[in-house]
Amino acid sequence: MAINPRLELRQAHSLVMTPQLQQAIKLLQLPNLELSTFVEGELERNPLLERDETDETSSATAEAAPAAPKEDAGDTTGASSTASEPSGEVSDSDDWVDLEASTGASQTADLDAEPQDMFPDSDSFTPGALKDSGWSGLTQGSSGGEISNLEAYVAEEKTLRDHLVEQLSLSFNDPPRRLIGQHLIDMTDEAGYLRGGLDGLAERLGAPLELIEETLAVMQGFEPCGVFARDLRECLTLQLRDLDRCDPAMAALIDNLHLLGMHDLAALKRAARVSDEDLCDMIVEVKRLNPKPGLKYGSVPTQPIVPDVLVRSLPDESFHVELNTDTLPRVLVNQTYYATVTKSPLAKEDKSYLVECLQTANWLVKSLDQRARTILKVSQEIVRQQDAFFTYGVRHLRPLNLKTVADAISMHESTVSRVTANKYMATNRGLLELKYFFTSAIAATSSGDSHSSESVRHRIREMIDAEPFAEILSDDKLVERLKDDGIDIARRTVAKYREALRIPSSVQRRRLKRIASGESA
Repeated sequence: MAINPRLELRQAHSLVMTPQLQQAIKLLQLPNLELSTFVEGELERNPLLERDETDETSSATAEAAPAAPKEDAGDTTGASSTASEPSGEVSDSDDWVDLEASTGASQTADLDAEPQDMFPDSDSFTPGALKDSGWSGLTQGSSGGEISNLEAYVAEEKTLRDHLVEQLSLSFNDPPRRLIGQHLIDMTDEAGYLRGGLDGLAERLGAPLELIEETLAVMQGFEPCGVFARDLRECLTLQLRDLDRCDPAMAALIDNLHLLGMHDLAALKRAARVSDEDLCDMIVEVKRLNPKPGLKYGSVPTQPIVPDVLVRSLPDESFHVELNTDTLPRVLVNQTYYATVTKSPLAKEDKSYLVECLQTANWLVKSLDQRARTILKVSQEIVRQQDAFFTYGVRHLRPLNLKTVADAISMHESTVSRVTANKYMATNRGLLELKYFFTSAIAATSSGDSHSSESVRHRIREMIDAEPFAEILSDDKLVERLKDDGIDIARRTVAKYREALRIPSSVQRRRLKRIASGESA
């Protein structure tokens, strides 16, 4: 065969990652908060997109009216189209479902009632009577006044800072010490610990270091006891001084907290120079102290996790899976605005811009719809595979991997992996991440089914929690008991699971139980 340059024409199939496909993949793995942020950004950039803000009155009217025929619901000649909100069943059709059609109009029907309809005696309670009694803000008059915010009348929780500022004003009269005290309060975190050095504060304020230390010594007597400490040792010492229990033996115990953390009671007894009984009493007393005294006051509220999927049991012992509609963004494509603008003469650039906006808006709506359908389909398959877990508990959790779910719903493993990332499911067993249901398999001693690693960890915890003081279970004994239950597992695997559960070794547990028995005595 001659080797020379030549031109050839070949046909080949290849996957091209278009921007629309990249966007669909990105939306699939976004959690709720990031998805809402992304949609908000698209609403600002695209003039053809708008938020679905259907008023409650029309929703209540739609509920009272008879259902429209299916042909009318699928008509695309209306003024706008919207993202879909799948119901509990997954349809194989690619038709888009209106978000508004599947939202519960019954949730808004009661809100549309007049205020007097909320009371049994409509003659006694009227909007005018409410206005005369000072509660006119609860109703919206004919002038279109805003409804007042009831949260404004709720008592605010006192924070640690507020509590310390009140004590500061009562403890010092001279302005320099008050100024220093205010800065010390600003340097205190929500747990009550002082973060930052006093040398830096003295340099910023131009105040003597001795004056700052004297002010701090007074403020360390504030309530709650233990605030303004610079470390755990000082925090516990302040509380022991308040209880008049900071003797030399207790001070030695506080100075050797690392030995207490290691449960090395023999070394701790030598450091404190006390007997076994006295050491147990001292440890019990230290355990009663509060290592984070500032947390008893109001702190920054944490953002709760909002589930993406809701699972509820039915009377026939089956489970119904549905999406949490509160987490689905509702967006519309304003077809009327597009038709009105394109009727007028436009420049070529403007017309191209509108066409691009329309394509982007339609693709976003379709991507949101496909994302919701995919999450629902994957969740339904997970519930079907793990039905024994929902019925009987963790011990019946089956081994499951991404390939099993992907093959069952005819999807790729990477798609299932993106769906289960940062998604949560509210079940009768608690709020769980979708990744929780995918566990590795541990072989059985006989020819039976394999066991889930999560269920094995659960059994290890149950056995350790039930162990008596006279028979502490070592890792070898745990292996023997698990093999008696039909689980073929190695000792190093048991040790790994025990450490992952943050359970001490058998030697440390024996020491802890000895301390606990001294407490009960």
